[in-house]
Amino acid sequence: MDINNLIIENMADPHELERMYRKDPKAFKKSFSQAWEQNPDSHILRVWYERLHFRETANTEKSLFLQKGFFIMGMLAILAGISTRIIFYFVEQEAIAPINLAFGIIPFIAAYFVYNNTPKKSIIYSLAALFLITGVYLNMLPLNYKDSIILVYLHVPVFLWVLAGLAFTGNEYSKGSTRLAYIKFNLEFGILYTSMAVSGMVLAALTMQLFSFIGLDIEDFYFSNVVLFGAAALAIVAIYLVSMNLKLAKNITPYIAKIFSPLVLITLLVYLITVIWVGKNPFLDRNFLIVFNGILLGILAITIFSITESESDEKKNISHYINFALIALALIIDSVALSAIVFRLSTLGVTPNRVAVLGVNILIWANLIWIMLSYMRYLQNKSGPSDIQDAITKYLPVYGLWAAFVIFLFPALFN
Repeated sequence: MDINNLIIENMADPHELERMYRKDPKAFKKSFSQAWEQNPDSHILRVWYERLHFRETANTEKSLFLQKGFFIMGMLAILAGISTRIIFYFVEQEAIAPINLAFGIIPFIAAYFVYNNTPKKSIIYSLAALFLITGVYLNMLPLNYKDSIILVYLHVPVFLWVLAGLAFTGNEYSKGSTRLAYIKFNLEFGILYTSMAVSGMVLAALTMQLFSFIGLDIEDFYFSNVVLFGAAALAIVAIYLVSMNLKLAKNITPYIAKIFSPLVLITLLVYLITVIWVGKNPFLDRNFLIVFNGILLGILAITIFSITESESDEKKNISHYINFALIALALIIDSVALSAIVFRLSTLGVTPNRVAVLGVNILIWANLIWIMLSYMRYLQNKSGPSDIQDAITKYLPVYGLWAAFVIFLFPALFN
């Protein structure tokens, strides 16, 4: 019995029609037209006709959008590659700081977001002005490696990331759901870009090996031109692919969150027990305090990663309790680090590094308290997951403001 007869036979059985479609979509679509012609009065087949027809229309519209978006993406990718290569030339000449390489990529990412969202002119002008002011200011600073200048270099990417977020959210910059979408976008972008970069590294290694067989050493030229250009252009390509709802990154991020959260929790618990056992003291050991703060930032990133990948209608399960345990652990680590920094400030004096680390730890501590309280209410069925997401998304501008404070005021305060 062919599929056409099966479609007619099961017109009154939506479940069976769905099963047939999923088993062999191409054969189902091919045979459906005959069944539709023979039974034009069937309401079930009418729904299926609209479903299949709508999908074809949507795909046609999407393909037209892809053509236009692809051209814009290609142009921005080429400009990002060229700009990065030009900036790298001046970095090699030691005329500007290496952090300027960020301006070869992030402004073009923001430009693609603006093209996709078309925000109000005031937002576009603000973004252009902030990028320009930051770039000019950065290169007016002394080209040295004093603590206050290094702190500026470390905070510039954070500030530019927040500016890119403003471009992404556009007119909806105040909405928590749009900010959450930006965080998810970054996670998917990171996974996709890393996958593509690994493939590029394999290609680069193979290319250099092939040229070495004929006695040519192209390593310096290849890395300074092809690899650098490709790394910058690839960022725009990855942004474009994620914005086109590429299923690879979207499908894998929830699984990564569920796998890594318990592994990170177990690893950190073992690490902290070992630290206590061997008697490491962050109050006296500066290097250990730096590692401690690195661990804190890692936990915060993993926690946010896990929370944002949780579905809003997902039932409470072990993953939620693991997330809560990670938040509690991060709060303990931050409290210890905060105490150690205050101790070092009071006993060893004020330095740019200590003030910066103190500020970051206070911000993270307040953010963790907010997230933990929201999560506690959620686990007690006193609120929904939206409160947890608000604790994350509404706090993002605070990090941007702190980064701006360090960038624009620290060099003057600690001259």
